[in-house]
Amino acid sequence: MPLASVPPDGYAGGSPPTPIDPSALAAPGTPRWAVSAAADTLGAAVRHGIPLRRTWDVAEVHRLLVGGWRGDLSAAWAHVRGIPEPPLRREVGAPDNLFSAALSANQVWDAPTASADGAPPPAGLSPDLSPLVAPSGHLRDDLLEVARHSSDPRHVAAVLALIAHVAAAQTDLVARGGPRAAATAHAESAAAVLALELADEGLPIHRDVASALIAEHAGPRPRDDRHAEAIRRERDEQVLRHAPGRRADLRQPADVKALLASVGVDVPTTRAWVLEPYRQAHPLVDALLRWRKDERISTTYGYRWLDEHVGPDGRLRGAWTASDGAAGRMTAQNGLHNLPTSLRRAVVAEPGFVFVRADLGQIEPRILAAVSGDRAFAAATRADDLYAPVAATLGVERAVAKIAVLAAMYGQRSGAAGEALRGLERAFPTAMGLLDHAYAVGVDGGVLRTFGGRLVRLGSLPLAGPEDATRADHDRAAARGRFARNAVIQGSAAEYFKMWALVVRHAIEPLGARIVLCLHDELLVHAPEESAAAVADAVHHAVTAAAAAYLASDGVRFVADVSVVRTWADAKG
Repeated sequence: MPLASVPPDGYAGGSPPTPIDPSALAAPGTPRWAVSAAADTLGAAVRHGIPLRRTWDVAEVHRLLVGGWRGDLSAAWAHVRGIPEPPLRREVGAPDNLFSAALSANQVWDAPTASADGAPPPAGLSPDLSPLVAPSGHLRDDLLEVARHSSDPRHVAAVLALIAHVAAAQTDLVARGGPRAAATAHAESAAAVLALELADEGLPIHRDVASALIAEHAGPRPRDDRHAEAIRRERDEQVLRHAPGRRADLRQPADVKALLASVGVDVPTTRAWVLEPYRQAHPLVDALLRWRKDERISTTYGYRWLDEHVGPDGRLRGAWTASDGAAGRMTAQNGLHNLPTSLRRAVVAEPGFVFVRADLGQIEPRILAAVSGDRAFAAATRADDLYAPVAATLGVERAVAKIAVLAAMYGQRSGAAGEALRGLERAFPTAMGLLDHAYAVGVDGGVLRTFGGRLVRLGSLPLAGPEDATRADHDRAAARGRFARNAVIQGSAAEYFKMWALVVRHAIEPLGARIVLCLHDELLVHAPEESAAAVADAVHHAVTAAAAAYLASDGVRFVADVSVVRTWADAKG
């Protein structure tokens, strides 16, 4: 696979480097452009509307191979060279440090056969790379930092050679995992570009509607600090009036627990899911749960949030990541991933546009059927509602079958799910066996990878022998097992979701539509009204196309609920 590296200043590989036409990044038949990280390199191209179709993101591929958050060049270099990961580099930002490093860089390039301390770099490196490598074999971060921001052709050539070297080595490592791992690496690289596009595009927000919704929960916009405190006290009073004579700080769990006990509601914790069954027991509980929603909007999604994060063009923007480092899900800042349901009415399509909203149905159990290769479980995916045939097989109600399947993936084995779980193990032994294997690997702190090859870090807590093992050891091991049981499915689902989003991204581009939100298993597309039907059709077709790309099989059926709406709140679910 041909690779060419692209540094932040827009040079292409070669010595001396030559400026490239940015449109070449999208031209058919071009090489796959290797970048240290899309976030550091391709932002300007995205802002100028250049469609980036073929990239290799060193940072994202490193996270795929190694797991975790880290994706810097020094760590990626160490991995492909087979040496220990270095500590995170110190920032070279102070003027004196940067100046000193620049002098050092010039001295080293003037005498490229030796490092700054006089010791020769490791043998077998190209002349371009030698100045950047210390005798230990690790990168010299002081010189790398300067070289990345330099216009000196020698420095630029070294950075280009470094990116190309790491990308080529990563390509070989990924190839060992087979075609699926290579496809996943390409998709993860493209998802990093999609993350830049999402940050640039923004989510349409109707400011007036948002202000009105905030007012419903948080009260009027405060005139000053004194007015804000009065509004806060009034919001608290709506709860406290149900316990006359009692005072409590509603923001302190211990105070809230004591307040509840004073009206006869004795609970172990004050979490919402614990309090929900008591909503009818006493009006204080209902008032408290409503207060929490209002308080969250007031403090996190209130007027300040609206002013700081929604731009003059009515778009909510925040930085996106292509992988959260654990299960590999896409995440975002500034409320894009945690917007309260009550504020979705403020997500309004612009005039002449609509939203095409799509939500993958029962994605994790369908992924389980696919990655396990369980033919009986795969047969259940032919139905629109997977839980119905599973229930029929087990001879239980649909609700019980759903609880059992979810419990299997999340590691719950007690309660109502227990008997149904035993039925699942008899009916679908291959699927359940995959989960049990993941659990065992997690308990042992072993190595686990998703279907696409992402390493899931499980830790390596040593367990004591059966005679002297502590309860804490067993609890931690069991927690690792439960995490592994779910992570192998959730991580694979995240990979499939990104492939689906990327197929959609390419299909809708000629229709003038853009993805504006990726939320777990849900896509929100902003589309011209006249193209809505075609966009919805493209989204549906992408579900099957992504499955073929990721699974190389049509044995498992994936489905999506797709609707055309004016506001996000109009969508089902």
